[in-house]
Amino acid sequence: MFHGLLLDDEAWMSCALELACQAEQAGEVPVGAVLVKEGLCIAEGWNCPIASNDATAHAEIVALRAGGLALNNYRLVDTTLYVTLEPCAMCMAAIVHARVKRLVFGAFDPKRGAVCNALQLADAEFLNHKVEWMGGVLEGECSLLLKAFFRRRR
Repeated sequence: MFHGLLLDDEAWMSCALELACQAEQAGEVPVGAVLVKEGLCIAEGWNCPIASNDATAHAEIVALRAGGLALNNYRLVDTTLYVTLEPCAMCMAAIVHARVKRLVFGAFDPKRGAVCNALQLADAEFLNHKVEWMGGVLEGECSLLLKAFFRRRR
């Protein structure tokens, strides 16, 4: 389900990009996430599976965990999650279970994206919560950061 671009979407995505740069500086894949409720950042995260020895420590999961602690509730109702890369299947499932209202991502991931590419979990009929979503916000900047990172790794 597509939701129109809001005035703050690019600003929040810029914040997520800054977090992605922190992940890169730590030697992690540069993905950042910001969780927003009522116009305020309530949580943030960046990829840190290497540093934390935790395969689930994707930016989205880190932000969702912090959001749950901030709200004292695992249900993150009426929140928007901004992430620099289309979420994978694990992250998309967590986003749905957390009841995030809206997902905004930057770069599309044709090989592993689980919103609208490799899988279309945002529109899966078997899920009991539908997440509004929009991709491509600051797509160029988000894609460039990831491509440059992987180019240096090769």
